[in-house]
Amino acid sequence: MHFDTRAIHDGYDPVKHFGAVNPPVFLSSTFAQHSPGKHAGYEYARSGNPTREALEGVLASLEEGQYACAFSSGLAATDSIIKLLNAGDHVIMADDVYGGTFRIFDKTFKRFGVDFTMVDTTVVANVEKAITPRTKMLFIESPSNPLLKINDIEALCRLARSRKIISVVDNTFATPYLQQPLNLGADIVMHSATKYLGGHSDVILGAAITRDANLHQHIKFNQNASGGVPGFLDCYLVHRGIKTLGVRVERACDNAEQVVSFLLEHKKVTRVHYPALEKHPNHKVAARQMKRFGAMIAFEIDGSVADGERVVSGRKVWTLGESLGGVESLLEHPASMTHASIPRELRLKAGLTDGLIRLSCGIEHADDLIADLEEGLASY
Repeated sequence: MHFDTRAIHDGYDPVKHFGAVNPPVFLSSTFAQHSPGKHAGYEYARSGNPTREALEGVLASLEEGQYACAFSSGLAATDSIIKLLNAGDHVIMADDVYGGTFRIFDKTFKRFGVDFTMVDTTVVANVEKAITPRTKMLFIESPSNPLLKINDIEALCRLARSRKIISVVDNTFATPYLQQPLNLGADIVMHSATKYLGGHSDVILGAAITRDANLHQHIKFNQNASGGVPGFLDCYLVHRGIKTLGVRVERACDNAEQVVSFLLEHKKVTRVHYPALEKHPNHKVAARQMKRFGAMIAFEIDGSVADGERVVSGRKVWTLGESLGGVESLLEHPASMTHASIPRELRLKAGLTDGLIRLSCGIEHADDLIADLEEGLASY
């Protein structure tokens, strides 16, 4: 079946639940057992819940995986994935990952003996050069946050597999509607389902999907052992959001293309980061591995942190907020918001300038989005 059909029907069978079209929300922390250790498939909701299982089923289907685990947040999914490693292991990660990903790597797992090396993963040779005998994982985003760098997922995962390195792709920005990393060779694909999968800025949730039974068993063990599981209603909301993922992403992509055209002509905009542009350094890779180029945009102004803050503040249509992927359009200033936890020298080295602004196009009318941006750019 096609993607949009699977998004609505997979993971849940109404026949098993009295014909209810929507998955029931099972508000139960525990389940009655027939006898000690013998039950109908569920015993304690941290270990499993029918509402969560329905969501995990559709997540696995859309990413064309075999197994999925849902978590209380995207970072909880990241936490469980990194716990596949041991003290002394080494991870290669992209040099402009989400600030929260950098924080948990640098401030938490380093203390437990896991080492990390940041490189520009858009150049495969950089990754190959960084590999050591202790390298056990490659962790990338594509498109990346916030510079929208495009990694050659197929080439990187081929390299990782040849060295017996686990490859992890954060597919939050692209969504499985636009890109399926498992089909490109990734071992694990993860999401902050808070974003496009949920789609309505009303839930926090994460996910990890794989085809590898052994990796899944370890991730599932960590999910249960650490307890970073989502609430029952959260699972229901994300499952509901997934049903409209295709139509939402299509409209958001349409809006993004019009906003990019506006930005390219604006005299105060010094650079636009969007993979559809032929001058984007990774345009050809994006065209090969993505269905469309997404609804995330980054652009730069020649200004200070204060100038960037002025542009994003006081908008009427764009919402100033540290998230993305909702039906409403969001904008943020990485230097003072999502990437503020990264030291300035590291930010600048990675290309995250003081005047960088990130946009997440929603599904409003493009004319209103452009008019509001015009007003913001006139403010400094």
